[in-house]
Amino acid sequence: MKLPNHGEARIPKGKVTGYLLSTTHRDGHHKAAFFMNYGFSAEEWEMLVNALLRHAAENEVVKTERTPFGTRYVVDGPLSTPSGRSVNVRVVWFIEHNETIPRLVTAYPLK
Repeated sequence: MKLPNHGEARIPKGKVTGYLLSTTHRDGHHKAAFFMNYGFSAEEWEMLVNALLRHAAENEVVKTERTPFGTRYVVDGPLSTPSGRSVNVRVVWFIEHNETIPRLVTAYPLK
């Protein structure tokens, strides 16, 4: 199963520049080091957004978890990077109850 409504998925700029590509974020700096190692940058943050949206369109949901607030979807698979290399990542999305648009929660490398 693909992420529901993946074509409408939303990734706010702040989630990317202030978290996934932030070298100073308490929890995100390790993720920033990982993504930057493969050519992503805060200056060209849209490249990571586009790669994550392609990731959602091309890979399958591996886990679904219903919560009191909505449904969490976990998508694992290869992510294309600006370096030309493909790396395996886990991307977590969330769709709130009574909503249809997936929002990015987090992304990180798979071991």
